[in-house]
Amino acid sequence: MDIEQLQNFRPFHDYRWDDVVCMPYKEDGAAPFKAISRQVLFSEAQLGCELRYFEMAAGGFSTLERHEHMHAVMILRGRGLCLVGDQVRPVQAFDLVTIPSWTWHQFRATEGEALGFLCMVNAERDKPQLPTEQELAKLKAHPDIAAFLAA
Repeated sequence: MDIEQLQNFRPFHDYRWDDVVCMPYKEDGAAPFKAISRQVLFSEAQLGCELRYFEMAAGGFSTLERHEHMHAVMILRGRGLCLVGDQVRPVQAFDLVTIPSWTWHQFRATEGEALGFLCMVNAERDKPQLPTEQELAKLKAHPDIAAFLAA
């Protein structure tokens, strides 16, 4: 078996894959987030998309953001809450979440349990936008979103 054939398989062990680096969620600390890591499982030009695995520790959360590209997300483990647009929903293993273009979104792990999810996005994508103070105030005008963001 040659080296290319060996690279076609990446065995799974406790939410890590062989030969896949577990990295910080974001390279810089400019956007607020807590206790989350990222693994890029597939990033190949022929696919035109990238499959990533994110995992946040209990009580962790991703950045509240929006961008032009959409996401396809499958919760792989744990429980949490997800904000998409003006809706906050509970999520658990094997739930599917579609995040449309230019839609505010954020994931939060419940206390006492890690939350892990697969995320598929375009290989070439735009940079996320953070909410302005005015946009954040508009989001917080929804009681469910205000409670979600305060958690």
